[in-house]
Amino acid sequence: MTVHTFSSRDFTRDVGAAKRATASGPVFITDRGRPAYALLKIEDYFELAGHHEASLLEVMDAIPGGMGVAFEPTPLQMVLAGADLS
Repeated sequence: MTVHTFSSRDFTRDVGAAKRATASGPVFITDRGRPAYALLKIEDYFELAGHHEASLLEVMDAIPGGMGVAFEPTPLQMVLAGADLS
């Protein structure tokens, strides 16, 4: 992991370069030569914070009022024809 450092002035001039630099590690942004901020990819932040991306099932389970709803889909009946490759 590489740590990049940008002065506040350099960061302001080229935010895109700082964002690209996060691909290889955190970016420290300095004020008057001292680290003041850290820029991370969101995935790195979630890892540090101990969070994970919610799965679709977790999102659906979190919808209020969804408990006790009966759902019984009918079986799909499909006939597939062979492909004509001539």
